[in-house]
Amino acid sequence: QVQLVESGGGLVQAGGSLRLSCAASGSLFSINTMDWHRQAPGKQRELVARIFSDGTTNYADSVKGRFTISRDNAKNTVYLQMNSLKPEDTAVYYCAASRFRVYWGQGTQVTVSS
Repeated sequence: QVQLVESGGGLVQAGGSLRLSCAASGSLFSINTMDWHRQAPGKQRELVARIFSDGTTNYADSVKGRFTISRDNAKNTVYLQMNSLKPEDTAVYYCAASRFRVYWGQGTQVTVSS
């Protein structure tokens, strides 16, 4: 089992920044990928950023150049640095870990005002 706890969401003005954190605990051995997803009201959940066990990263086109995913292995924590935020980034952001199955956190709300 893997437990994930997100934090760092909040209300920010357009153009501002936030850093989300995802603290992982439990059976962390053999985690293949850790992701950030988001779901806006009335929309499907979408993948925002992914970091592989070798450090390779992938981003959705909509956030490339603005968001950065990173991890601190010593703290078992994955981060999502979000810069130049736009109102369309407003969503609940979820952390996910892939280890034989996908584990999800409870989500953290990000609201960007115009």
